[in-house]
Amino acid sequence: MAQLIRDLAKGLRLPYIKQNIDLHLEQARVENKSYEDFLSEILQYETEMRSQNGIKKRTRRAKFPYQKTLDELVVSELPDAAQKQFQNLRSLDFIKNNQNIIMSGNPGTGKTHLAIGLGIKACQLGYNVHFAHVPDLIIELKEAKNERTLGRLKDRFERYELIILDELGYISFDKEGAELLFNLISARTEHASTIFTTNMSFERWDEIFHDPVLTAAMVDSITHKSFVINMNGQSYRKKQTGDLLNR
Repeated sequence: MAQLIRDLAKGLRLPYIKQNIDLHLEQARVENKSYEDFLSEILQYETEMRSQNGIKKRTRRAKFPYQKTLDELVVSELPDAAQKQFQNLRSLDFIKNNQNIIMSGNPGTGKTHLAIGLGIKACQLGYNVHFAHVPDLIIELKEAKNERTLGRLKDRFERYELIILDELGYISFDKEGAELLFNLISARTEHASTIFTTNMSFERWDEIFHDPVLTAAMVDSITHKSFVINMNGQSYRKKQTGDLLNR
C-alpha cells in the first residue's frame, strides 16, 4: 500500500508525501489517528514544503547579491526618514499600490540592505522580484538591443511585480543607455513597483544622463506615485563593522 501511495504521489507531484509516507503511516498507527487527522496532517506538510520551495525559488531567481532580511536591520541606526517610514515599507503596501521607492543618500547608510530586505520579504509573500545593479542592467539592455532581443527582455521585466535598481548614479552612461533605461522604467510606471537606490540627489541627475530633457522626464516618471526617502546620515555599514570588531 505504501508503494502505491508513493507512485500516486509521484504522479500527482507531491514530493513530501512520496518521500515521507512510511514515517506518517507508522506514526498514524502508533497514535491511532483517524483517517481525517492523518490526511489533513500529511497534506499540511506537503503544502508547507511547497510554500518553502516556492520562496527559495523566487529568492534564487531574484538574483540578490547577498541575503539580508529586514529582521537583521538595526532600525534605530538607519537615517531618521527611513526609521519613520520603516513600518509602512515593511507592510509592502507600495507593491499592492504599484508605487515606487526612491532611497537617496550618501554611501553606507543602509539603502541596499533595506532594499534587499524588502525584496526578500516580497519573495516570501509570493511576489516575483528582480535585483539589478544599474550599470550591469545598462550593459544587458545594450546587448539585448544589439541581439534584437530587447522586446523579450522588456516583456520579462514587466512580469516582475518588484524590481530593485541599485546604484543609480554610481557611474554615468551615454545617451543610448539613458534612453534604454528610461523606456524600461516608463513601461512599469503605474503598473508595477520599482525600488531605486542612489547616492545622488535629483538636482545632480543630469550628471548621470547628460540630457536635461531626458533627465526631467526620468525624474517625473520615477517620482510619480513614489516615496522619496532621504537616506543621508552616518554610515550604517561602518557602525555595523565597528560593532563586529569590538565584540
